[in-house]
Amino acid sequence: MTEGYIKFDCRWSKLPVEIPEKLLTGIVEWRNVCFRLDLIGADNSGIGFGNISAGEPGKKIFYITGSATGIFPEITGKHISRVDGYSFVENNVFCSGQVKASAETLTHAAIYEADPDVHAVIHVHHRKYWQALMGQVPATAEDITYGTPEMAEEIFRLFRETEVHEKKTIVMGGHPDGIITFGKDLDEAGAVLLAYINHIESL
Repeated sequence: MTEGYIKFDCRWSKLPVEIPEKLLTGIVEWRNVCFRLDLIGADNSGIGFGNISAGEPGKKIFYITGSATGIFPEITGKHISRVDGYSFVENNVFCSGQVKASAETLTHAAIYEADPDVHAVIHVHHRKYWQALMGQVPATAEDITYGTPEMAEEIFRLFRETEVHEKKTIVMGGHPDGIITFGKDLDEAGAVLLAYINHIESL
């Protein structure tokens, strides 16, 4: 079981960070919604799953829910990390805050780099929705594991070769239950996610 474990070199500064109010509000609200829907949380072993990030147009940095925060029913700014830099080639992430950046940080970073119009990413886990979306939206290859440079390259491939721009959704073939939605902001990314859920539940 490797879920929730950081696979990159994490260069973590524990200095406090100031999160823009709009981003903070959006991340906290959507993360807490996802927790209540059992899309973000922790398994029976206490290993967290799911994460949310957002950034500002024109800026390289972004903010992401921290590693090992899935156990909390509600979060605040202290559960969010600022991603100050990263390298897919060197497999490292530079982050600041009271928590380390999520194990999925490089995946989020790849989406932001692949589409400059994307400023928010939601990654959740749900077996039923994952199974329903498989074959309906772009999927990463089954042999690619989460949180790795290979996953980042797979994200770039999807943006080059599939209709992911239109679907704004990815299922993670080698990461059972993993679903990603994204958009220009968290409201759009969240709306995409909820639309799929409502459609699946109506079938």
